[in-house]
Amino acid sequence: MVLALRRLPNPRLTGIGAGLFASAVMLLVGCLDWLLFDASPLVYGLLFLPVSAATALWVRGPDLVTAPISVPIAFAVGVVPIAGGEGGIGGHTMAVITALAVHAGWLYGGTLVAGVITTVRKVRLMGRRQRAAAQAQAQAEARARATTAQRRP
Repeated sequence: MVLALRRLPNPRLTGIGAGLFASAVMLLVGCLDWLLFDASPLVYGLLFLPVSAATALWVRGPDLVTAPISVPIAFAVGVVPIAGGEGGIGGHTMAVITALAVHAGWLYGGTLVAGVITTVRKVRLMGRRQRAAAQAQAQAEARARATTAQRRP
């Protein structure tokens, strides 16, 4: 299982890159959902969850905070094709707002997935940094003791 996971791509996206990735993929998902599944909100919501996870996994360490922020924006971008609406820009805008309100459960779920993944990644990153700093300090103290021992007759 671990070997299979290591074969997956491991891109590191910047904060804006993660937002653009999620938005582009969700727009593509929304268009394909509209074409193939007659704008099914269930299909759109189910596909939103892995996109949220991939965005949270592929964002760089320093930009981790951007994943839970960009994922809801991507949901809103992708819901435009499946929202429907008639009567010009006003009708489409109302349809998008209604779709966002009605499908808020999927939105919250994907945001929660991204938030949990980025939180776990951040905690692990902080632990690695603490261990590296402690190890560097221990090595520096050992070198200092060694040089002090060499100076004594």
